[in-house]
Amino acid sequence: MRQVAVLGIGQTKIDEHWEFSLREIGGDAAFSAMQDAGVEKVEALFVGNMLSPLISGQNQLGTFFSDWIGLWHQESVKVEAACASGAAALRAGLMAVAAGEIDSALIVGVEKMTDKAGHDITAALATAADADYEVEQGVSFVGINALIMRRYMHEYGWKHADFASFSINAHANAIHNPFARLHQKIDANQFEKSAMVATPINLLDASPIGDGAAAAVIVPAEKVASLNGKPRITVAGSASSTDSIAVHSRKDPLFLSAAYESAKRAYEMANVEPKDIDVFELHDAFSIMSALSLEACGFAERGQGVRLGLDNEINPNGRVPICTRGGLKARGHPVGATGMYQVVEVVQQLRGECDGTQVDGAKVGMAQNIGGSGATILTHILKAE
Repeated sequence: MRQVAVLGIGQTKIDEHWEFSLREIGGDAAFSAMQDAGVEKVEALFVGNMLSPLISGQNQLGTFFSDWIGLWHQESVKVEAACASGAAALRAGLMAVAAGEIDSALIVGVEKMTDKAGHDITAALATAADADYEVEQGVSFVGINALIMRRYMHEYGWKHADFASFSINAHANAIHNPFARLHQKIDANQFEKSAMVATPINLLDASPIGDGAAAAVIVPAEKVASLNGKPRITVAGSASSTDSIAVHSRKDPLFLSAAYESAKRAYEMANVEPKDIDVFELHDAFSIMSALSLEACGFAERGQGVRLGLDNEINPNGRVPICTRGGLKARGHPVGATGMYQVVEVVQQLRGECDGTQVDGAKVGMAQNIGGSGATILTHILKAE
């Protein structure tokens, strides 16, 4: 298998883009990535998206976007894996390029979520859960995560206030990211007084939805010497794993086994350990997921993920920098695009392009994208050479 490099990246600001259509948002990120890569054509297009049939009434996004950006007659497909659709599309492209089937691929993660009312979005997001045994019982997606968080607090003795550091860090970092949706700092008092959504999850525990797209052009690493003085960014590890779609069917609902398995395989492929990771873009859709991800990926002991936040270990100068451009919590969470935003942000860190939140000497970065409540999890490790 050939080693693969990220040649170019692009992204749009996450917001309520009433004036732009799904095709315009995705096309903007795609063109930005190709311009950054210095290419006009690629051999294949992989689109990560979850909700377009339900929200935009549009399926067949591969052809939809290849037509818009002028990639006629090329292979173009949509990849869906709930909120992990972006990373799943990247993995599909990686396997094609690594296998030698193609020599270039454009990966676009895109979602337009603000064209429907809130209750319609809640119902659409719930399709990532088990329709028969979770959704049918009236449990929303935030409700499922609230149950997990309540059990975690009960088992390990943490208070709700102990999770504040995850949100505070994300908001502080997002201020320096022009593509982030939220640019307001928050403090512990605001976190505690925020409106409740589903006990114990309040508004500042949860990530905001939005419209957005992020993209990357990948090619065989052997074809990339340097990028105008920038380091060559290679994909050193890529892995995907699944767990039961329903939380109640898991052996341990407080352990993200799919995160553990995908991270373990990615570490082995990249020949690194948790201590070698300089920056970790985790999937903080809810603050409880930050703690569980840190534990599953080997950065903290079981039940101690919260401690990293309390000890200031997660900021850009900490031992395990996370969500360095705002994470899902403050950058925003356009679900099918999120996995690609994470990868783009890791590339920015490894290139040294993150003014205000740059991790000094970052050489190895990891992005982990979660679909559902932990049912599908993909981990990618990138290196600067």
